[in-house]
Amino acid sequence: MVCFLLGQQRGYTIYPCFLCMWDSRAREKHWVQSNWPPRSDLRPGDPNILNQPLVDRKNIIFPPSHIKLSLMKQLVKALSTEGDCFKYIISALPSLWYEKIKAGVFDGPQIRQLIKDEHFTGTMTELERNAWLAFKNIVKDFLGNTRASNYIEIVQQLLNSFNRLGSNMRIKLHFLHRHLTNYQENIGH
Repeated sequence: MVCFLLGQQRGYTIYPCFLCMWDSRAREKHWVQSNWPPRSDLRPGDPNILNQPLVDRKNIIFPPSHIKLSLMKQLVKALSTEGDCFKYIISALPSLWYEKIKAGVFDGPQIRQLIKDEHFTGTMTELERNAWLAFKNIVKDFLGNTRASNYIEIVQQLLNSFNRLGSNMRIKLHFLHRHLTNYQENIGH
């Protein structure tokens, strides 16, 4: 929907970010480089801009639920399909097809069910557990109704754990990564 509103090409494009010229295919730079050249304009003919934007990009806000769903998708896609954690998800959510689990397609109630499941973390490796706990912290202290005072550390912990787990950088992770970098630049870190 964001692409539609901003006149951007949809699908897997090389420059999906509406704020900067983040190269989604430069995987070797994803977790290293966070400050990409800013987009100066959204003019048709620029990289992956097809039409005039319908709204000002300053009015675009990613809803927390979309960020949560995307983070869960990235987390599950980074899991080994042969691992205990992935197999536990299959047994914990029997109504969900294997293909949907493998693709990381979940809804809010399914994510809440896994968050409440006390046995879920026992099936994880240390890297998986760190990423899961960071995800739970983001859901509770950043994407919820209140934002924790240490939300910058919480976002950094999530990014670090997803990186170590081997998760790909996607637009929502890039958005969090960019937000963190901009915040740190503004306070002089």
